[in-house]
Amino acid sequence: MLKKRVINKVVNSTIRPASHMAVLSRREIEQLRDVTGTGLHRLFRKCALAVLSSGSQVDNCEELMSMYPDFDIQVRERHQGIVLEVSNAPAEAFVDDQLIEGIRYHLFSVLRDILYLRDTASNHKHLAPNMQISHEIFYRLRHAGAFHPGKKPNTVVCWGGHAIPVEEYDYTKEIGYYLGLRGIDICTGCGAGAMKGPMKGAAIAHAKQRHTKGRHIGLTEPGIIAAEAPNAIVNELIVMPDIEKRLEAFIRLGHVLIIFPGGVGTMEELLFVLGVLSHPDNLDIELPIFLTGPESSSGYFDSVIRFIEMTLGSTALNLVRKVIGNPGLVAKLVNDALLHVTKERRQRDDSFHYNWSLHIEQEFQEPFVPDHESMAKLQLSRDLPTQELAANLRRALSGIVTGNVKEPGINAIRERGPFQITGEPELMNAMDELLTSFTRQGRMKVKGDYLPCYEIVKSAEAATLTRARAIEPETTH
Repeated sequence: MLKKRVINKVVNSTIRPASHMAVLSRREIEQLRDVTGTGLHRLFRKCALAVLSSGSQVDNCEELMSMYPDFDIQVRERHQGIVLEVSNAPAEAFVDDQLIEGIRYHLFSVLRDILYLRDTASNHKHLAPNMQISHEIFYRLRHAGAFHPGKKPNTVVCWGGHAIPVEEYDYTKEIGYYLGLRGIDICTGCGAGAMKGPMKGAAIAHAKQRHTKGRHIGLTEPGIIAAEAPNAIVNELIVMPDIEKRLEAFIRLGHVLIIFPGGVGTMEELLFVLGVLSHPDNLDIELPIFLTGPESSSGYFDSVIRFIEMTLGSTALNLVRKVIGNPGLVAKLVNDALLHVTKERRQRDDSFHYNWSLHIEQEFQEPFVPDHESMAKLQLSRDLPTQELAANLRRALSGIVTGNVKEPGINAIRERGPFQITGEPELMNAMDELLTSFTRQGRMKVKGDYLPCYEIVKSAEAATLTRARAIEPETTH
């Protein structure tokens, strides 16, 4: 029996931009029109569809594209500026044939940042390589209007999963509410779940306090945008070029971190910041980290803490504070922490809006391209320096995220089977235990059964075999 094809309602429309994007150069327009594969059209089309599908339960770019195979978006030049012509776009993004205003803002934010992805103006070859990247991130954030000079440290970065149960979502919303009552701004990965909840709670609290300038900043990157499409509360959307620059932007822009329950992506983020803060040059840097969730998530954080202690040790573990089931206390502690950050920035004579003092090594900045070869060659051993081990663990988890939801990773897994992760047996046992718990708790996928895109290799013999297979890809018949 043939499976009935689901027909999605679609809309054709012409969309006018906000005033700041009304004018593009001829070169920029040609780049966005280019369909030969050398321009930006394919990337913009993918990101635009994710934005127009905001609120959908699909966290897989390939699946989303298959649902709207005839979707297209083109930049057209008019005598008064530019317009976007969309065809076969998701109807849910429109009301009475008019695009929802928040989605229009997100769409043109994506256009702004996709164009800037190819801008080479921020090339500072006279600086050390790691500072070149940090300056590039600064210019991208400034280009997006993310800096409010003179405003005291007030931005709390919230990390957590997009596939979380209702109880955990409600808890994130309650945290956001208590933060919002104190006028605190929220920055997240801009998606659903633990990224939407704090913003929603803060928005309600800001309204109660008649605080009309509340910021709900969403940081994303092209490869993840389909899995974490911008939620409707985001009022400042910024698209960074890759996951590494996105992660650095979070900790340069934010002043305090809150980690909610999540999956592999959340653990990747936590390993990134712990690895950075473990560097000797950052020992006096104030970047407080709170782990929090409802009572039901206490076991989740116990697993996370065991993994950190097993891999990075007690020094990294001392950088985090766990507070379970008490949103009011978390908000008070965060507010106190912001005062400490303000004092420290003044003592260092560092800017409030961008943490220049934070030292970040290149190993945390260089884009990691996960494939079967790069995943198999990762060195995972506790004999490595803490920062290097954290960077490699972060890369391993980034590869799993890629295999779960990103188009290149999904295609690679389909063609060659799961990524294989090798390393010190005790370390691999710890990783296996952590990932198995995430799968058991339903944290790897928004809907449906999860088919792992990875295999953990625990023995030295298997590790040798895996590396050999990665070097010489198998022939499929």
